[in-house]
Amino acid sequence: MEHCECCKHTERCDEEKKSMLLHLKRIEGQVRGVENMVETNRYCIDILNQVSAIENSLKSFSQSLLERHVKTCVYDEVRTGNDEKLDELCSVLKKMMR
Repeated sequence: MEHCECCKHTERCDEEKKSMLLHLKRIEGQVRGVENMVETNRYCIDILNQVSAIENSLKSFSQSLLERHVKTCVYDEVRTGNDEKLDELCSVLKKMMR
């Protein structure tokens, strides 16, 4: 797969990619389940419980991705003297903590 020059890319091994995609597919299924609950007029609290589960799944996905990013992308760049990745990391953490 060819990468465009305008975007940053991170190489991931097949196992990591597979795990990430599986997690996202589960979240996608949860969202479809909530959609079905709305279509079938399920009780609000039942829907809210499922939405909370989706939020927790997304949070777990984000935390795993963030951990990997810090241990690889950020670590590698800082070791070579490039502190720009730290600024980028701080910026995204501020957004995530809102």
